[in-house]
Amino acid sequence: MSVPIEVKEPATYPAAPQAAQRKHYRPNTLAIFWRQPLGRAGILVLLFLLLFCYGGPFLYRHSPYTMHLTALLQAPTAAFPLGTNNLGRNMLERLMVGGQTSLEVGFSAALASMVIGVVYGAVSGFVGGWVDAVMMRVVDVLRAIPGLFLLIFLDSVVRPSAGLLVLLISLISWHGVSRLVRGEILALKNTVYAEAARTIGATNRQILFKHLLPNALGTIVVATTFMVGDAVLVIAGLSFLGLGLPPPAPNWGAMLSNAMPYLSQNSWWLVYPPGVAVLLTVLGINFVGDALRTAFDARLSVPR
Repeated sequence: MSVPIEVKEPATYPAAPQAAQRKHYRPNTLAIFWRQPLGRAGILVLLFLLLFCYGGPFLYRHSPYTMHLTALLQAPTAAFPLGTNNLGRNMLERLMVGGQTSLEVGFSAALASMVIGVVYGAVSGFVGGWVDAVMMRVVDVLRAIPGLFLLIFLDSVVRPSAGLLVLLISLISWHGVSRLVRGEILALKNTVYAEAARTIGATNRQILFKHLLPNALGTIVVATTFMVGDAVLVIAGLSFLGLGLPPPAPNWGAMLSNAMPYLSQNSWWLVYPPGVAVLLTVLGINFVGDALRTAFDARLSVPR
């Protein structure tokens, strides 16, 4: 008599939760940046300023140097939307053209400072030893000299120009970037991938420029962004003190300086437009810098 054999179904286990099966991934830097409201606001402000300063003169074709002697200190009208200054020059056109100078010098000075600071700090941190000690002492000495006084002295000795302002501002601004880059290189040069590159025969130049500096890119970009805002403020401050570009070249700082004697006459159109332009520029750049810092900082990017 045969005994029936009971065949059991293979044991089944509950499926893992979908959240556990799904792999976390970190959004890219651009996505994180674009999620920041301040970053979007900063980009919009900078785009508006660029269109205003560079596109405006093509639509509003008036010379910023022409003197309208019958309309001195004219309040805003249809003919002069932002009025005229004490020499009868169109304030709207001068605001546009002056913005070109301020933005070009600001971005150029920040770029030059970034190049000098990155190269100096990378070499100092990568070589190390007594070379690093000497290079950092040089930075300490230069940082001990007040930058504004140095700018005033040099700017008063030689005739100022846009190229000279870029050079002077970059010479007093690269110290902070060099220290940041040095710290990043010191933290990265003994990592596993740097040792692996040495093992396979990579040269010091290849290790520095192909492996270490790309990993310090976030720090470099954020520092450079903030330097643009600082450079715009320095240009405005020098021009306000009468040490910027010589007249009649317009720029926002010089426009503010020229407006000071007429504040008692309630000539608000001479003060508010350039002041608001400087404020918007610095705020927009700082908003972008804050958003970039969040985007590049891995600890602030939440996986989803």
